[in-house]
Amino acid sequence: MADFFKDLEVGMPTLDRPFGIKLWPVFGKFWSALFGYPPENFQFKVGETHMSTLKETVIALAAYYIIIFGGRELMRHRKPFVLNGPFMVHNLYLTIISGGMLALFVEQLLPTLWRGGVFNAICSYQGGWTKPLVTLYYMNYLTKYLELIDTIFLVLKKKPLTFLHTYHHGATALLCYTQLIGHTAVSWVPITLNLWVHVVMYWYYFQSARGVRIWWKKYITIMQITQFIIDLGFVYFASYTYFTSVYFPWMPNAGRCAGEEFAAISGVVILSSYLLLFISFYFATYKKTGQQGRPRRNTGKKALIAMKDLPLPGAEGTVASKDSKSNGAVTTGRAGSTTRSRKA
Repeated sequence: MADFFKDLEVGMPTLDRPFGIKLWPVFGKFWSALFGYPPENFQFKVGETHMSTLKETVIALAAYYIIIFGGRELMRHRKPFVLNGPFMVHNLYLTIISGGMLALFVEQLLPTLWRGGVFNAICSYQGGWTKPLVTLYYMNYLTKYLELIDTIFLVLKKKPLTFLHTYHHGATALLCYTQLIGHTAVSWVPITLNLWVHVVMYWYYFQSARGVRIWWKKYITIMQITQFIIDLGFVYFASYTYFTSVYFPWMPNAGRCAGEEFAAISGVVILSSYLLLFISFYFATYKKTGQQGRPRRNTGKKALIAMKDLPLPGAEGTVASKDSKSNGAVTTGRAGSTTRSRKA
């Protein structure tokens, strides 16, 4: 234990040490204890690094969907499990992991942003694709598989599986993978914003599992929508300036951004779909009635908004309905079957 603390850099906060303690050496000690080498020696190599190939990613995600849909069928005629203790632990360690990684990202990015500017940080390999950042990108990618346990809890507790939840979890793991192999320097923007949202969101679920009534659940969804709007602003800009500089140099552009084309396209498509779905979730959950309490007219948006609570095929023939007294909870027409849509 003494060896652990002897080399720590502690002092007044500075640009390179914004929290008063240098976090990277602390992270390095944990990394070295787990993997047997310092994080500075880590290199993400497709085919060598764990979970670095498309085959591994597809198999993992296919296994995820097979397990949750198969598990739902196995639970069809069984009583739901009571898993409040494990559920609290799950949300607490995800809160801690998200907070720790966010702090590490902030420590790495503040000096880069201050000294090199925003464009350098999102479009240069020397700005947004340094070795420490790649290590953190990889760690963030691995946590996406850890977060899939969210759905296991839903299955074992016999909660409905919605389109938004199951799509979002699988797509996020795929998104992180494409950006890793695509070397996109802008990756830190959606990752850091997502980590901030995760700290708040998983803390909310931890407190809810403890029986603490939280009044600000609505604002988590607003944070998520805001996150995606900011994400897309940066991603659209980086993609635009890349494609125009390469294929339409006569158009106004800021120069070529670091990253592969397939990664830019997948990032734009997946993040855009998130924004669309989360806006529909917000309106379906918090704006379902007009100011006079009357139901809104059925418009062309009805099908999209309904995706918020759309049960996936075979969901025991239940129809989700909003309980106006449950603060966003969803009942399935059977006593005791209640869920809150989980998103990240």
